[in-house]
Amino acid sequence: MEQTKGSIGIFDSGVGGLSVLREIRALLPGESLIYFADQGHVPYGPRPLEEVRAFSEEITRFLLEQGAKVIVVACNTASAAALHYLRGKFPNVSFVGMEPAVKPAAEQTQSGVVGVLATPATFQGALYASVVERFAQGVTVLQDTCPGLVGQIERGALEAAETRAILEKALHPMLEREIDTIVLGCTHYPFVIPLIRRIVGDTVRVIDPAPAVARQVKRVLESVGGRRLSGESVPIRYYTSGALDSFRALLPVLGVEPGLLRGVRWQAGHVHKL
Repeated sequence: MEQTKGSIGIFDSGVGGLSVLREIRALLPGESLIYFADQGHVPYGPRPLEEVRAFSEEITRFLLEQGAKVIVVACNTASAAALHYLRGKFPNVSFVGMEPAVKPAAEQTQSGVVGVLATPATFQGALYASVVERFAQGVTVLQDTCPGLVGQIERGALEAAETRAILEKALHPMLEREIDTIVLGCTHYPFVIPLIRRIVGDTVRVIDPAPAVARQVKRVLESVGGRRLSGESVPIRYYTSGALDSFRALLPVLGVEPGLLRGVRWQAGHVHKL
């Protein structure tokens, strides 16, 4: 028997947010999940914040129309650009967003040097600056935008030579400065954690924020009385503004369960089902 009907709506510029969906599914197997991949606009990272905000608002409206009771902004760029705006625009909706995990990195570093991998928009956002200012006093924070990495992951090229080259270019200078912690500030990046670990070795800690986000979703649902009490899982509903076949083929590569997939298109700033 269900306590409250409704789904958890999750969105990202592409497949990155599936790293968050995967953790939510593991923690809350009885919940109904809707995932929106805006692959027609991927990547969000280089786009103006105002444009990302407009995309995020329209996707939120779409997910609410599909029955979402909570919205997870499973995209660091969209969280930086739009999370505060969305909470003001939809005051009766509970949002969970992404925040670069600088705080745990700063608390646990032994060398006093941590690295953050994220998109340009995340680094430029007030959210990231606030986190660093509040929690990383006395800690050296090294940054890299890993140009091209999101595109490689969108293509499923998790082990490609080009993917490794992008990561080595970002990580080798950080290793020379004795980082002992890497913060993944983009939801795409957890899919290349095995490759990152081979580059940095066993002594460098890699922080994947997705499990903490899943726990926050659980807390939010419990606070609003929105947990489903049934343990029976329902198929995940996926929507993409990109190519259906490409998205479908990526799910097993990324270790994410299949579900019901449907295409959408953007027209005059609005999302329509195909």
